[in-house]
Amino acid sequence: MKILDIGCGKHKTPGAVGLDSNPRTGADVIHDLDRVPYPFPDDEFDLIIGNQVIEHVEDVLAVVAELHRIAKPGASIRLDTPHYSDIASYTDPTHKHHLTTESFAYFTGQRPDFDFYSHVRLRPRVIRVTMLKLWRALGFELLVNSCNRYPSLRFFRRFWESYLCYVVRGKTIYFEFEVLK
Repeated sequence: MKILDIGCGKHKTPGAVGLDSNPRTGADVIHDLDRVPYPFPDDEFDLIIGNQVIEHVEDVLAVVAELHRIAKPGASIRLDTPHYSDIASYTDPTHKHHLTTESFAYFTGQRPDFDFYSHVRLRPRVIRVTMLKLWRALGFELLVNSCNRYPSLRFFRRFWESYLCYVVRGKTIYFEFEVLK
């Protein structure tokens, strides 16, 4: 299995090819994520990991399109990012985007009114929100993520994200997608 860790920093995923713009990291390839194309051929990777990096790029659409290009058909793309309601999303001045669980719907076909923005197609496998221990203990995290097992319960997540998330705050969002080609 060939793995790419984008924005790997000093904590590169074991066994992965590390890609980062900073030469003081554990990267194998030094390249700015905002400069496409990346120095890899089409259909190269089985798994692409981006831990706390997608919120730093200038153009999310271009980066996701590039990840799609270098991923094999059926590959996995795993991204995590601060939830937009978490203070960490706003305290880092290098964050350019504040994302929600719906931020990648452009690529899944779930937003047909915006289908023309990208040719990339991804199938969501998991979209999971983490919360502080208090909210987890009170069952909010379980309720917000119940739509991963029971898609008809997605309205809980939408209601929370639209009306409650600044009281019952999210911490991070984990996305896992299957690449469709």
